[in-house]
Amino acid sequence: MKFLMLILKNLRRNILRSALTSAGVMVLVFVITLIWSILGFLDTVTSEKTSNFKGIVTEKWSIPSQMPFSYADTLENGAAREDTDIKPMDSMTWQFFIGTTEKGKGFSLKTFVFAFCMEPKKLLTMMDELDSLAPSPKAELEKAVEAMEQNRQGIIIGQKRLAALEKRVGDRIKIFGVNYRDLELECEIVGTFPLGRYDNNSCINRDYLNASLDAYKASQGKPHPLANKTMNLVWVKVPDRDSFAQVSNQIDNSPMFTTPPVKIETASSGVANFLAAYKDLLTILRWALAPSIIATLAVVISNAISISVRERRKEMAVLKVLGFQPNQIMFLVLGEAILLGVVAGSISSIGTYFLVNRVMGGIPFPIAFFSSFPVLDGALWWGAAIGFATSFAGSILPALSTRSIKVVDVFSKVA
Repeated sequence: MKFLMLILKNLRRNILRSALTSAGVMVLVFVITLIWSILGFLDTVTSEKTSNFKGIVTEKWSIPSQMPFSYADTLENGAAREDTDIKPMDSMTWQFFIGTTEKGKGFSLKTFVFAFCMEPKKLLTMMDELDSLAPSPKAELEKAVEAMEQNRQGIIIGQKRLAALEKRVGDRIKIFGVNYRDLELECEIVGTFPLGRYDNNSCINRDYLNASLDAYKASQGKPHPLANKTMNLVWVKVPDRDSFAQVSNQIDNSPMFTTPPVKIETASSGVANFLAAYKDLLTILRWALAPSIIATLAVVISNAISISVRERRKEMAVLKVLGFQPNQIMFLVLGEAILLGVVAGSISSIGTYFLVNRVMGGIPFPIAFFSSFPVLDGALWWGAAIGFATSFAGSILPALSTRSIKVVDVFSKVA
């Protein structure tokens, strides 16, 4: 305890330096926490599960995937034809509708709307994170889903996108198609997604989109150019890897999917393919930016401790005269650096966890169809670990130098 009190007293001797060093540690730990959370989340969604496998069915040879909606029922049943064939536990279709709320004024982030067109009830059973909500947000979402099922013009919008559109629940909006040219959807906002992953996304009832395409054909006398390729993805859920292999075989061997042909892959593999365009960016984050920040953090602490050691050589000589051993003085310097790093790092990472997850609703860093990322639970201890490791690495050389301080040399200079 006396040793700890001496460390605290030394840190208080130069409050400005300790405060600046702590601030540097906190800023850098904040950045590394965000980077590791994004990379950790992407690693999770691209790693295979051992149960409740999800598969993604897409067009085999084209990007973006555009399949006829007539494939929907067969794919959702896993192309099962025989009694012995396996049917998925659950499934959903995705049709992407990209639009703007201001016709003829060009595309802008403020008016942009990206919507999944799907069966509303699948939001509760098939959408990642939405299928495992806490009771209160789950009840709100269930209410919105029920409203969408009763009113096929209903739309659920992420809270950040809703704020950008300057709308609120109960308002009506008209969305002018960007990918579906000349198609207009008039929707009623019936609810919002919980803060987090779907902040900038929307969901429209697929029946409304398909009915609008039928109406376009009736009014124009010809089908919409995308009428036969509206379905972008089909998701299927199976209990385990063996079931997935059998469903995959059923789909691959089905005579139903010839023009265009389709393929099925695990959800992790499918997401990895979507992220392929961001490979260079993610590589830089993982192998260049993150290590550089950690190295910078070690240098910041090393500089602060080195300055402190140089200023206190006389004091350390006095401690040796009083009977302190070289190792005790070394551990005193190490203790100051480690205590500063661990405390500042912990405050930063824990504060980041609660600020980003509870207030901001995630890290706003759109990649593929992920609009934001949560700070992972591991961040609660990352700060302490980073602070300890970088403090030790940065202070070990200055601390070792204290062992070689000679009382005679110090006091001869003073004399």
